[in-house]
Amino acid sequence: MQGTIKEFDGEAGTGTLLTDDRDEFAIDGHSIDAVIRVLRPGQRVVFEPAEADGRKIARDLRLVTFEPS
Repeated sequence: MQGTIKEFDGEAGTGTLLTDDRDEFAIDGHSIDAVIRVLRPGQRVVFEPAEADGRKIARDLRLVTFEPS
């Protein structure tokens, strides 16, 4: 699934993202690959949707990258 970063607090490692259908998913410390250091509002990501305690949570968050043709 793909989405766009809505907000992200780098110190806390938490935030939210929106899917193209406007569903909101939480980002927590278990969402992000250790390689990712910064997430900016508007940045596109790919993730696996999950649920915990009735909340939608993003898992296996990865940056969308474009390979040169």
